[in-house]
Amino acid sequence: MERLLLFFEKRTQSYTFFVDFAFHIYVYMGSVSSKGRVFGTGSRGNRRIKNFLAGVHEMEEKESLRYSYDKPKRREVVLAAFDPNSADSIEFLQRGLSPFIAHTILQYRRAGGKFRTADDFSRVYGLSSEKFNMLKPYIQISEAFRRKQDTLHFIKKAEKDTLAVYKYPEGTLVDLNEADTTELKKIPGIGSGIARMIVAYRKRLGGFYDMAQLKEVNYVDEDMLRWFKLGNAPIHRINANKAGLDKLRSHPYMNFYQAKVIIEYRRKKGN
Repeated sequence: MERLLLFFEKRTQSYTFFVDFAFHIYVYMGSVSSKGRVFGTGSRGNRRIKNFLAGVHEMEEKESLRYSYDKPKRREVVLAAFDPNSADSIEFLQRGLSPFIAHTILQYRRAGGKFRTADDFSRVYGLSSEKFNMLKPYIQISEAFRRKQDTLHFIKKAEKDTLAVYKYPEGTLVDLNEADTTELKKIPGIGSGIARMIVAYRKRLGGFYDMAQLKEVNYVDEDMLRWFKLGNAPIHRINANKAGLDKLRSHPYMNFYQAKVIIEYRRKKGN
């Protein structure tokens, strides 16, 4: 037994020790089985057993540390002021954002995206409301971005309002056969849709020859007629002796069967 303990104390701290140790235990047990004792008796034997087991435990701990890998340290969150329009990926990581969210923000900025207010940052994909509420007091948008947004918003709003409110004053007369969609939209009650329908119906007619024809257009009522006049624009007539079937049937006052009758009549009687 003394030889076994001396062997244990002299071994180096390596992983192969456990293999050698098991082998020597096997040999030793075989050699002492006939003698009827292993570690001896008395207090001396107990101390050797305790020292032996303590050494084994210590060796196990050292081997466990040797073959364990270092776990990555948790990133320390630094809460400080930052501008999401100019911060780099390191700053985003320091604020506690994940690499995925940091990459998303940089991609958004490369595509031309801007954060005009602190609340705009809450719309970042993957950012939780808890994380945003934690960072919101530290978000500082530079004056250049805020001023650009306000100016652009004011200009667009002014242009939209100017186009929306401009209409002809009462008493204005528009030539029904010459007005285009832009001029028609300046008449109160006429928008883009009605203006397009008036122009399309005028094309099918070849021109309006009576003001009452305007009421045949959907959504045009009697009250709108006071804004129009019939000028000297020529009316485009259809040549009944030469027009084909599609040309004839496209006229609002003629259906397919009427156009077919005209074609058949021309075929039998001639032009």
